[in-house]
Formats: sequence, C-alpha cells, structure tokens
Amino acid sequence: MPEEPKQEDIDELMKVLAASTVPPVAGRADPVAPAAVSPMKYEPLAASPASTRVDSGLDFLGDVNVQVRVELGSSTMNVQDVLKLGSGSIVGLNSLVGDPVNVFVNDRLVARGEVLIVRDNLAVRITEVVPVPRGSTGGA
Repeated sequence: MPEEPKQEDIDELMKVLAASTVPPVAGRADPVAPAAVSPMKYEPLAASPASTRVDSGLDFLGDVNVQVRVELGSSTMNVQDVLKLGSGSIVGLNSLVGDPVNVFVNDRLVARGEVLIVRDNLAVRITEVVPVPRGSTGGA
C-alpha cells in the first residue's frame, strides 16, 4: 500500500501555493478582492530543517514515494490450476514478445514501454506517455 503524504509536505505545498501571485483579471483594478476588502499579508517563509529549498518549485516533492507497477500481460486461471503452480511453472500471458508493456503509477496508467535487459537486470524503456484525460483532477 502506498505511503500517505506527510502532513509537513502538505503544509509546505500549501505555503508555496499561498505565496504564489494571482494573475490580474482584465477590467479589474484589484484581481484579489473587492475594494472594501484588503488583500491578505503573508509572513516570509522561514527555512525548515526538512526543506530549505522552498523557492525551487516542486523539488521538495522529489522524495514522495509512489507505487510503480509494470504489467507484462495477464492470464485467467482457475483456483485449482493456481494451486498446482510451483517453482519452475510457466504461466502463459495474453501478450506477445515485443508487445508494449503498461506502466502504472499509483494504479493509474501513465505510460507504455518496452522491456530491456541492462547488465542482467530487467528494465523498461518508456516509449509513449499516456495523455491525462480531459477533466481529470488527479484524485482517485
């Protein structure tokens, strides 16, 4: 199960978003609020031991863990057949050699790629990034 984001990471993101500027709206002198309401003032961000690079964009999200899964293919089997599996058993998949493999991040299809062998290890070369569907908010 993927690890939940830390509260301090969420707080830091909220601070960065709050400090960002609001673009002006055409025809309005004050893009933030009506004339009767004064804009909020924010304290300068203090460097915390966990993240001292607030001004570097989204770099502080670089250490957030995500689950990555590569799907080579699938197969349908009866429980009886699964119980017979042992070391050295071969399970046929519904894909062919050379077919693209699906790459999932947190159970969402994000890319397709090809399987490679690099120094006796399996690897995946990304060949296609799957576009995000319109209207998707990223939440599951």
